[in-house]
Amino acid sequence: MKEKVYQDFEIWLAVGSQHLYGNETLQQVEKQAKEVTSFLCHSSEVPATVRYKALLTSQDEVTSFCQNANSDPQCGGVILWMHTFSPSKMWINGLKILTKPILHLHTQFNQNIPWANIDMDFMNLNQSAHGGREHGFITSRMKIDRKVVVGHWKDPRVIAKIDTWIRAAAGHQAMQNAQVVRFGDNMRNVAVTDGNKVSAQITFGYNVHAYGVGDLVEVVQGVSEKEINLLIAEYEASYNVADELKPGGARHDSLRDAARLEIGMEKFLVDGGFSAFTTNFENLHGICQLPGLACQRLMEKGYGFGGEGDWKTAALVYMFKVMGKGLKGGSSFMEDYVYHLNPQRPLVLGAHMLEVCPSLAGSSPVNLEIHPLGIGGKEDPVRMVFNGEPGKGLNATILDMGNRYRLLINEVEAVAIEHDMPKLPVARVLWDAKPSLYVAAEGWILSGGAHHTAYTQSVTTEMLQDYARMCGVEVVVIDEHTRIDTLRDTARWNDLYYTMRAFNGKNS
Repeated sequence: MKEKVYQDFEIWLAVGSQHLYGNETLQQVEKQAKEVTSFLCHSSEVPATVRYKALLTSQDEVTSFCQNANSDPQCGGVILWMHTFSPSKMWINGLKILTKPILHLHTQFNQNIPWANIDMDFMNLNQSAHGGREHGFITSRMKIDRKVVVGHWKDPRVIAKIDTWIRAAAGHQAMQNAQVVRFGDNMRNVAVTDGNKVSAQITFGYNVHAYGVGDLVEVVQGVSEKEINLLIAEYEASYNVADELKPGGARHDSLRDAARLEIGMEKFLVDGGFSAFTTNFENLHGICQLPGLACQRLMEKGYGFGGEGDWKTAALVYMFKVMGKGLKGGSSFMEDYVYHLNPQRPLVLGAHMLEVCPSLAGSSPVNLEIHPLGIGGKEDPVRMVFNGEPGKGLNATILDMGNRYRLLINEVEAVAIEHDMPKLPVARVLWDAKPSLYVAAEGWILSGGAHHTAYTQSVTTEMLQDYARMCGVEVVVIDEHTRIDTLRDTARWNDLYYTMRAFNGKNS
């Protein structure tokens, strides 16, 4: 069996039935459930181990299964299949306490009806058609959000949806114990990058810490020359390094400073168990240059990052790295920087001062360069310069709306950059926002969207919708079907719903 993308967690499958049909039928139910589980587990399209756990036929069995799933750190979610009719009252006590994400697999073992031979034994054994509806009632009655996947268990469409949900569950699992470190504070007087860190931990699970830049400087100063030499050799093997930055070049010392920063920052993250981090150009005391290259490289290694103290986006980028593991396309911290408002083809140029992850470069060359930066008041910073890969993608942001969090998504199509920009030495992506720049920007602004985003070409809207359901947060999608009047109405209804939810003591 091919090694799974996610080695640190697994999905449990349980099958629901009852004793009404006799032991022979229950034995068939369990045998077939194990075969389905084995198929899923051995599928190269399923990114985590799926483990058969139980045949559930009573309230006590259901409750015990849910308790065990909750207490096992390896369990990242549960797949529930109502093979026959499983009376839903026996599920109530278990579902009341279950904290793991749920996928309701609405399938049956046999794909086709055996028209000439179908009898009541076949009907009794293949009862998902109404057994799943019974289960759907109780989860809806109890207001439990979950993913429902309908179709035969060997259908590639079903496998793809299970893959999507497992990736969302992997992101959810990773966020439960993630630690985010802020080097310095938020950019002064900026509202959207601030927020309530306690409510974020209650909702998403990750914890946000603040450290003075001096704490980082102390680690950076302890980096050895040998470590720097090894990293510079790695730079030369991986990127097109400008001659002035190479050993013997006029600006080589700047590259050594950038390497020292990367090594020191990574040591700080590893030693502290941090998965994501922020920097702020207003908090650089003791650092000779803004750590652009370091941030790019650390994102490339799987860390989340947010500029200007943006801890929510840093956590989101980290989650994207987890969800997109093993998939084509990268993920990065991003910002809508400049519009191309040509009526024939309006586009957005996305970039940041320095910090865009090279996972977005695809086959494009990545150059290591040094140029002045008119922000931060420090020495010229080293950075990677490249054009982003064309293809489908999305921008997403997490917004603190006061009484809840909103996950806002805009689907985009990245396009090839056909013009040279010799005076703009930053990494950049050019995209066509869906359904158009005009509607997307208006909808983003009406939804309170941040100027920072997590941009990805590996994570999908469906993954993020699944994740939002796991967390119980609002999700707003701007895509090719979006109409502004509908978006406005949805925002009003959402505000009412989440206000009532908060009033009733539910977290956002």
